[in-house]
Amino acid sequence: MRRLAGLLIALAVIGGSLHSRAQAQDRSLTVFAAASMKNALDDVSAAYTAKTGVKVSASYAASSALAKQIEQGAPADIFVSADTAWMDYAIKNKSISEATRVDLLGNSIVLIAPKDSKIENVAIGPGFDLAGLAGDGRIATGDVRAVPVGKYAKAALEKLGSWPAAESKFAMAENVRAALALVARGEAALGIVYATDAKVEPGVKIVGTFPAGSHPPIIYPVAATASARADAADYLAFLRTAEAKAVFEKYGFSYLIKPTS
Repeated sequence: MRRLAGLLIALAVIGGSLHSRAQAQDRSLTVFAAASMKNALDDVSAAYTAKTGVKVSASYAASSALAKQIEQGAPADIFVSADTAWMDYAIKNKSISEATRVDLLGNSIVLIAPKDSKIENVAIGPGFDLAGLAGDGRIATGDVRAVPVGKYAKAALEKLGSWPAAESKFAMAENVRAALALVARGEAALGIVYATDAKVEPGVKIVGTFPAGSHPPIIYPVAATASARADAADYLAFLRTAEAKAVFEKYGFSYLIKPTS
């Protein structure tokens, strides 16, 4: 009987150890992030996984689409938006934990052309003739009604007086990376994307930068969802470290907060 009891205890200990190990291996997080975040956030998440063992999977799309998916119950732990409006929307419908929100990153918007285009060094200012510059070609950006990059682009062009003439030439894409691809493939003569997107796509070149004052500040807020798993808080803390800051800045983002370590 003693031997049997001892065997049962040993099996229980081994079973508990295996269960704990399996739990550690199963720890994971799902991040819903603006399409423009892909390269930088993939690197940041890989660094986080290397440190903690927590697997991070990411879904990249337009902030508008992601906010609505989270609202409808999509299983996400973290939301990174490319503008404050869609984060505000998610907070208003109570799908985001407002207390965890941090305005983390900044960006700028640029005018791009295919890398072999003859267009070079465009001075973007009041009265800027974007329609004339595009000629018979199309201008790609995100959908100006919902996708943040498109909203920023339209705001800038309205401020500069260039929107009415150029509006009919726009090809509206579902997110910024789709707009970037249209220009890289030569299917659009010009595009308006974030500077960080242009930096990672060898098929395009930056031909002009929009003045910061021509559009609302480009801010990327990040927060945990209302249904986030426990590791979400640790991941958010990692985004605030000097290690994460270095990665984001390498990709051209500006870091809006003081790193914690």
